[in-house]
Amino acid sequence: MSDAQPPSLATIAREWARMGCIGFGGPPTHIALLRELCVDERRWLSAEEFEDAVAACNLLPGPASTQLAIFCAWRLGGLVGAILGGLAFIVPGLILILALAALFLGGSPPLVVRGAAAGAGAGVAAVAVAAGLSLVASSRARARSQLRWFAYAALGAVAAATIGPWLVLVLLACGLVETALAGGFNGLAVLFPLTVAPAGIGPLAWLALKVGALSYGGGFVIVPLMQREAVHDGWMTARQFLDAVALGQVTPGPVVLTIAAVGYAAHGIGGGLLATAVAFSPSFLFVLVGGRHFGALRESPRAQAFLAGAGPAAIGAILGAAIPLARALGPWWQYVGLALAFGTLFVLRRGQVATLLGLAALGALLAAAHAVSV
Repeated sequence: MSDAQPPSLATIAREWARMGCIGFGGPPTHIALLRELCVDERRWLSAEEFEDAVAACNLLPGPASTQLAIFCAWRLGGLVGAILGGLAFIVPGLILILALAALFLGGSPPLVVRGAAAGAGAGVAAVAVAAGLSLVASSRARARSQLRWFAYAALGAVAAATIGPWLVLVLLACGLVETALAGGFNGLAVLFPLTVAPAGIGPLAWLALKVGALSYGGGFVIVPLMQREAVHDGWMTARQFLDAVALGQVTPGPVVLTIAAVGYAAHGIGGGLLATAVAFSPSFLFVLVGGRHFGALRESPRAQAFLAGAGPAAIGAILGAAIPLARALGPWWQYVGLALAFGTLFVLRRGQVATLLGLAALGALLAAAHAVSV
């Protein structure tokens, strides 16, 4: 830690809540906000310590930027600071996404609301592609073998498009294979029990646990993990799932908060709160139990080798998630919206939040004018 005076718990709560309120744009925004506050402005952490924390969090499963927020709060305020800062970072987005879920996923939302949801949902597949492609260059630069990188990415893409609930096995297997090839692991673990919920854990809680503890890459990697349970188990329609994913993208805070919308669809407010608590518990445990070992993790050849396999598979999974998301589109005009989203993201170079909000506004206007069916 730097020589600057550490902040009070009240300051941690205030500043982390502020970032939770304005953190639109996902992990890049969250990391930039944390660095600006903790390193550049207040000098609570050194640049080296912050960069090591970013690297270590990226080696962990689950939402890396949330783990980074918890870690920074832990370094500054200990156990209480970590819990306070983590909750302050998560809760603003949780409140907003539950309120929007009640509006958009209700039994009979107004026509304009249905149009806005359909418009935003139309662009989600394009956002998934953009999110995946943005990670390719840095991941390939770290690859131990370009051929294996493409193989892992292809496996992740195929798994996300076809066997969503089993994606966890593919991510773990790719990581373990690469670790074994690097000489850091003898034999592969039996992974199949990870797809079966232990006795006493309900389907929603088990889904949330997989999202929070077993998803390498974060972000859109959670989509194929959630889709089968959310849609095929009858909690929500494919159209509502698209809406939920869109809500996770346009609200501040971690993208993993999408699980709150799924939980709301399954069991109301209580389900949303339960799913959120279970999904984020691993992030708190990783930091509170292992935070002091982050430096060693960052330097661990085994951890680096594992990520060299699981990372490309996660990128492939993000790209592959676009296929079931596109399949869930309904009326013809949503496909036009998808094309507009690709143009906005890749030609005009606009951000994902602005793209989805623009499509939501377009959908609302078209629905209000009764120009399209929703």
